[in-house]
Amino acid sequence: MLITHDTRCALDTVVDLVNTVPEDEAAPDGLADLAALQEFVGTHDISDVGVLSELDLSAVRRIRGRFAAVFAAPDARTAAGLINDLVAAAGTTPRLTDHDGYDWHIHYFAPGASVADHLTADCGMALAFFVVAGEQERLRRCEAPDCRRAFVDLSRNRSRRYCDSRTCGNRLHVAAYRARRKEAAG
Repeated sequence: MLITHDTRCALDTVVDLVNTVPEDEAAPDGLADLAALQEFVGTHDISDVGVLSELDLSAVRRIRGRFAAVFAAPDARTAAGLINDLVAAAGTTPRLTDHDGYDWHIHYFAPGASVADHLTADCGMALAFFVVAGEQERLRRCEAPDCRRAFVDLSRNRSRRYCDSRTCGNRLHVAAYRARRKEAAG
């Protein structure tokens, strides 16, 4: 599956957006306030959003929950329905653009769109490409028992199980190794 630069950026953005949701009640919200939203927008180089407000923060929090549902969708039909609803609500308006040193690419949001509509349109379309390509199962949640972070499995054989092999994957492998050693010594 060919993934263009702008699609990859949108995928990274939607994964990071979904992962701002607190994993439990003790965890902090990754979009706790307007400053956190401004940092998110800056980190992901989200263009054409103007001055952000509390209304933007509320809207972005709403859509991140809807994007989280796409990663939890049990099948492509369910994911497609969720994505269709998201993209339709954003008033998607595809247009070609070349800005900020990037070659021609497609923006799916209308000029002057809110940050929530911008994210919904671009990220929704990036996820739609995966469903269209028959790759919806690549939109996953970490399999570590104490982690449910979202990620996109871009491995060649669709075998990635953890959000980060250096943290969740390594931690589980070390625990399994120690358990085997303890049993063998037993």
